[in-house]
Amino acid sequence: MDNQRLILFIALSFVVLLMWQAWMEDYGQAPTAVESASTPGTPADAEQELPELRPLDATDTPAASPLEDGGLLKPGVPVRVVTDVLDLEISTRGGDVRKLLLPTYPVSTEPDAEPMPLMNDSLPNLFVAQSGLRSAEGPEPTHHVEYRAEQDHYELAPGSDELRVPLHWTSPEGVRVTKTYILTRGEFDIRVEHRVENGSAQPWSGREYRQLQRTQVAEAGQSAFIYTYMGGVIYSPEEKYEKITFSDMMNQSLQRQISGGWAAMIQHYFLGAWVPASDMPADYYSMVLGNTRYVLGMVDLQPRTAQPGETVTFASTLYAGPKLQDEMKEVAPGLELTVDYGFLTVLAQPLFWMLKWIHAVVGNWGWAIVLLTLLIKLVFYKLSETSYKSMANMRKLAPRLKTLKERYGDDKQRLNQAMMEMYKTEKINPLGGCLPILVQIPVFIALYWVLLESVELRQADFIFWLTDLSTRDPYFVLPLIMGATMIIQQKLNPAPLDPIQAKVMMILPVVFTVFFAFFPSGLVLYWVVNNTLSIAQQWVITRRIEAGAKS
Repeated sequence: MDNQRLILFIALSFVVLLMWQAWMEDYGQAPTAVESASTPGTPADAEQELPELRPLDATDTPAASPLEDGGLLKPGVPVRVVTDVLDLEISTRGGDVRKLLLPTYPVSTEPDAEPMPLMNDSLPNLFVAQSGLRSAEGPEPTHHVEYRAEQDHYELAPGSDELRVPLHWTSPEGVRVTKTYILTRGEFDIRVEHRVENGSAQPWSGREYRQLQRTQVAEAGQSAFIYTYMGGVIYSPEEKYEKITFSDMMNQSLQRQISGGWAAMIQHYFLGAWVPASDMPADYYSMVLGNTRYVLGMVDLQPRTAQPGETVTFASTLYAGPKLQDEMKEVAPGLELTVDYGFLTVLAQPLFWMLKWIHAVVGNWGWAIVLLTLLIKLVFYKLSETSYKSMANMRKLAPRLKTLKERYGDDKQRLNQAMMEMYKTEKINPLGGCLPILVQIPVFIALYWVLLESVELRQADFIFWLTDLSTRDPYFVLPLIMGATMIIQQKLNPAPLDPIQAKVMMILPVVFTVFFAFFPSGLVLYWVVNNTLSIAQQWVITRRIEAGAKS
């Protein structure tokens, strides 16, 4: 077996797998969009958008019915709220977060680029955060009621670390609710409180719910060659991190009791997540509205009661922003897992830590990638040396193997026997370089996911024309260099005896150059550095063995 063919086969299989995942995500299981002609905003529609309550002694949560509604969200008066890191719009209709911009994360590297829009209340990319209170008997301040705002614009004042945005609602019975958004300077997590003052003559009992609603629309600018997950996720202390895909929501409604968990809708680099109180068990649910909008949320399992004249307060946290692991760890356990490194997380997390540490020293993510790749090559130097020695020895035998090929022609059995005898005589193991390569592959794939998933590399500058390591090289210089390094590596390796395999090997650098032309330049940079270091190491070893053979 030729070691180079093994490397290229695995790499090509990896690229094909990514393309297949992207295709299946976009087209393989996409639900058919069928909107009903029913009148939007009817009372029945509003009820179906809410989580159902169940008796405390029930064991199963009744499934929520899909909403057949061709309309969008009901309008309300927008209340704009601005901090140093968030620019959001809260609607007086239910107190929903209808729009949310990230001023510190522009959509591009252009000087006048708009802030990244994470949430939006219009099609096609609808994504909103909703919350409210449900009561089995009393008045319900759900996300369909109309709140009253004290003002229509709030902004974090210079020198102030906290901004409070209160919204008010009162039922005819005298139940007063103040829904308050509490934002903190420099933070993407928002505390949301429902303060219920029972001014009625009867006890009031209710449960808080929180939910995220969004459509399934691919992110603008996302490369078709790169697959990153977009959809729902939930976390529980027992099952840890679980993906709830749009297809899962379409096929079956989520019904799960969880304490100390959270639910989120995630996309590449960013997410919105609801985190309830850690000591409050909740029913986690999903529903599909009109076959185009997907809802993921949770409703408290235990109600809280306010006697006449009493006050109770419900509190939750909404995280809406970039996938910054250190910040998310402080918000909720496991929230940092939304930076999804897949089954290689155990390798990817240390690599990410090393990358951050190097960046803290050099101050440039591009050079951090270069130095991290160098460190990895040093760690695997001895393993790589074994592999390259095997390749060099095989290269030394190439003329004699070609002679055997000419001697035995198409008699593959006799040819293989003669080749094995030659390997035995020369004490060469043709598979000797495979194991060292196989050991390194999980590390390289883990680093691939680190570079792909880390929001820190989004719009990170390197040198010259490379101003964004998360997008493709605008002039395709790095992909062309990578293709050239692959050709050089082929020249250092023994040529395949099979002419068809030889032709395939000649084509592979071209194929990979085309693929990598659309990959993020940070990934291509890693591949170029890795190939260059491999060439240098292999060239030294090959020349050493060839010189020893001549002497």
